[in-house]
Amino acid sequence: MPRFSIVVPSHGVAGRLSQALDSVLAQSFGDFELIPVCDAPDAPAADVVAGYAERDSRVTPVHSPPSAGLAGARNTGLKAAVGGHVLFLDGDDTLVPGALAALDARLSAVGDVDVLYFEHERTPWWEGEPTNPAAPLLARTPKGAFSPGRAPQLTGVALPAWSAVYRRAFLTERNLAFPGDHFTDVGFGGLVALRAERVAALRAVVVRHLLRRQGNRLGLPGEHHAELLDQTELVLTRAAEQDLPADRLKPLFEQLFAAVLKTAAHPRRLTSERRAFFRRASALYRRHRPAGYRAPGGSVGVQHRLLASGSYAAFRTLRAAHRTASRAAALLPRPRGLRTRLRYAAALRLPLDRNLVVYCAYWGRGYTCNPAAIHAKARLLAPQLRSVFLVEPEAVGSVPPGVEHAVIGSRKYWQVLARAKYLVNNANFADAVVKRPGSVHLQTQHGTPLKTMGADQATYPVVAAATGSFAKLLARVDRWDYNLTSNRHSTEMWERAFPSAHETLEYGYPRNDVYCTASADDVARVRKALGVPDGKKALLYAPTHRDYATGFETGLDLAEFCEAIGDDYVVLLRAHYFYDQGSSRGGGRIIDVTGHRSSEDVCLAADALITDYSSIMFDYANLDRPIVAYADDWDVYRETRGVYFDLMELPPGRVARTPEELAAVFRDGSYADQTATSLRAAFRERFCQFDDGRAAERVVRRVLLGEPPESIPPVIPLAERVPAPAATLVRS
Repeated sequence: MPRFSIVVPSHGVAGRLSQALDSVLAQSFGDFELIPVCDAPDAPAADVVAGYAERDSRVTPVHSPPSAGLAGARNTGLKAAVGGHVLFLDGDDTLVPGALAALDARLSAVGDVDVLYFEHERTPWWEGEPTNPAAPLLARTPKGAFSPGRAPQLTGVALPAWSAVYRRAFLTERNLAFPGDHFTDVGFGGLVALRAERVAALRAVVVRHLLRRQGNRLGLPGEHHAELLDQTELVLTRAAEQDLPADRLKPLFEQLFAAVLKTAAHPRRLTSERRAFFRRASALYRRHRPAGYRAPGGSVGVQHRLLASGSYAAFRTLRAAHRTASRAAALLPRPRGLRTRLRYAAALRLPLDRNLVVYCAYWGRGYTCNPAAIHAKARLLAPQLRSVFLVEPEAVGSVPPGVEHAVIGSRKYWQVLARAKYLVNNANFADAVVKRPGSVHLQTQHGTPLKTMGADQATYPVVAAATGSFAKLLARVDRWDYNLTSNRHSTEMWERAFPSAHETLEYGYPRNDVYCTASADDVARVRKALGVPDGKKALLYAPTHRDYATGFETGLDLAEFCEAIGDDYVVLLRAHYFYDQGSSRGGGRIIDVTGHRSSEDVCLAADALITDYSSIMFDYANLDRPIVAYADDWDVYRETRGVYFDLMELPPGRVARTPEELAAVFRDGSYADQTATSLRAAFRERFCQFDDGRAAERVVRRVLLGEPPESIPPVIPLAERVPAPAATLVRS
């Protein structure tokens, strides 16, 4: 009995078949049989094989009709094999010199294993560097023989059949054969891995696979792609029958659906029935998703969630955007006006100014938010840097004295954007802005996400329509080098919403530093500036924007509310910044603070917060003051806008659904009772992780001064922080 049986299907590769056969017959280790599988005795490949069979008795050809496909050819060769171990080699593959000797030595060292996985090399036939996709999977395997549970990443479905050698008795005793026709490697590899008891790995290249210029036949358009779902279902069904442990089921599930998602997203593979493919894949995903499974992060995680929800239209839109994002980012910008374009292009050819920092907040609304806080700290820690704040013409008056600014669209605006090494924004710079090599873009964000953001908006038609091109969105995201977060929830959600290669900085939001550094005198000063009467309790009412509404509507009659809760209170009304009209909507006990540039000042002045779903609740929670959620349309908002968690299950305090309930919690004091305090404590534990008063310092040191991560000041634990005092309430 020979040591190896080498099965080589030959359909469609007659022109290259001799290279494969020569690579086997030239091996220094000669104890093998070579089994070419030809279509028929008169097929072109049969003529090639006949000459080899006449010259070498180890060549024993067999026949399998083309209708049987690759799976049939391999199964035919397997039935004819008599060797101790079987190796499958495609007709356009070659064995590297010394391959069989290396396999024999490894098998002798590890003993009687069912499968020996090895590395392979994919070689472009025209140009490009070879790749070794099996190496990462095998790099973490144990040194000797091991059970599959010790290397759960070896699911079998991510490696071709010719990247392993199999003990023939193992295959025959367990009736393992190649299933179906197309994508048969997926099914075979998965079934083999499920049934194997002892496996091993050889961390060396054994097979060289020649990549065809026209690509793999499986990548061509056609109805055969539906068979990928057949193989996926087969493997996952067997895994369920076998009650596969969770640590092995998760990588199997992910690797199978990585292939499914790749096919679903490819614009040319599915010429028809794309929606049917997606729907069936979605059903399989939901049926076989492991218990407690969490989708991966980034763009892959977005695809997983869309597949799980069956959102085909959103999936198609998102993938189209992703494919064009990199191309869009590389295009030469086209600011409006020929003269402006020429000036900007000329400035881009000048060297970067390594001491120039450009800031912008809320698309130029003024000197505010995280960029303003970073700017202020940079003036102290990095005075050598020149800073320019970008503002719209109407916001020039909001820029503090001594702060250099540039009006958006002006000549200076384009000059500093072209030359600056550092660009800091809490939204995004214009599409025309070029990400120059060597420049550093910092995205600070401007809130913790409750509602869906970025690419996650694709599943909500109302929001997606308002968002515009996801291709342009992703192109803007690709400019980021750093993305700032204030809690681990934000870290995870931003990774999903803005998939890109940027680095996440879990440093906290610089604008929230003041909540840990402000004094009682600061609070009194702000209240006086806002017109809060002495001795009154100030309730900040800050509703968010509704994508399904046409304008600002509070959803609450504030005059009636003030009448219902008594004279001890005044209400600070802060509408979403979309509705900052520059005119007051207040009167009496209602003070309109929408136009006040600093939301931090407004929060410091308030003794309690009333909001619906605004991200201001996450910032205000740093003050450890009462918060009431007025959720009169939660169900509509959740279905229309989409949310990342159920606020009703994890509220920051008391929840009111009607104006009467809202007034009642203030009349009876329950808005600040022990239950409300306990809810707020849990909320703070989850969402106030990094806001400790030193966020701006961490950002300046890491991003603008280039200090190493290990030298950045650590986050102060939540229990050790002392929030700014409230004016009229005593904190528990």
